[in-house]
Amino acid sequence: MIHNQEDSVSELKKLSDEELIGRAKKFAKKYCVGEGKNFKLKNFSTIPKMNLGPEDKPLVKEALEQGVSALSTLQEILYAQDKWSLLVIIQAMDAAGKDGAIKHVMSGVNPQGCHVTSFKAPSAEELDHDFLWRCNRALPERGRIGIFNRSYYEEVLVVRVHEAILHNQKLPPQLITKKIWEERLEDIRNYEKYLDRNGTKVIKIFLHVSKEEQKRRFIERIDQQDKNWKFNSGDIKERNHWDTYMRAYEEMIRKTSTKKSPWYVVPADNKSYARIAIAAAMIKALDEMNLAYPTLAPEEMAQLMEMKEVLLHEK
Repeated sequence: MIHNQEDSVSELKKLSDEELIGRAKKFAKKYCVGEGKNFKLKNFSTIPKMNLGPEDKPLVKEALEQGVSALSTLQEILYAQDKWSLLVIIQAMDAAGKDGAIKHVMSGVNPQGCHVTSFKAPSAEELDHDFLWRCNRALPERGRIGIFNRSYYEEVLVVRVHEAILHNQKLPPQLITKKIWEERLEDIRNYEKYLDRNGTKVIKIFLHVSKEEQKRRFIERIDQQDKNWKFNSGDIKERNHWDTYMRAYEEMIRKTSTKKSPWYVVPADNKSYARIAIAAAMIKALDEMNLAYPTLAPEEMAQLMEMKEVLLHEK
């Protein structure tokens, strides 16, 4: 993990797993909100705290590879222990780099131990249930990592910005009050507390991209033919609501970030740096589970030794 500007690739290669995990935890702490009651979005930059130029590309690449390797090791122990699960929720404005982050950070993790779910507009079936229902069905099993590309937080973001959506959700009219957003944020906070108490640790990542950088990436999608498919004209309309979204994000993080289920506000104007920060946050969460490979009882070990003898003397 990147520690400071003076780190070199050779120094990173010398790190033991224990040193790497320790460095990742320290790195992730920079962007961890923790208890969110005093959170202000203006206190978190969209630009990394260290200047990164083209000459730093090998360092960044090696740092991410180290992070992915450590993440893979921890995921294997998580799978073997089969007690905890990790849910990683990624939220962001359009073009912040959610898809690319998931692709790169999870590149070294065993596919059997990880599942990614992307949430689009709710289906008719999903609208016939409470707003947490569809996400609840996609929770990771014990021993696994679940990634939510968007989530139930859309219900206090896009639905809040476009309240007409709320009135199409089949809710009884008397339940749509001025307190509905406060109530939903309270429900989410309680839901995540419930998950943690049942062995699913939840961490949330907000990829904090600037409006200027989003504009640059949108233009890039228009100019580059192989990126045209990523562009959606609706994304331009959503830019008109930028300030409203930022206020919704700020209150969301303030009301739902806790010590056990924290938000990480990751500077996303540099995609590579953001990916390292996400990997670090996941490593920190997994390390806090005190993971260990299962140990066998004496009689089970004795049985294993017997099986070994059988194999060794097999004709």
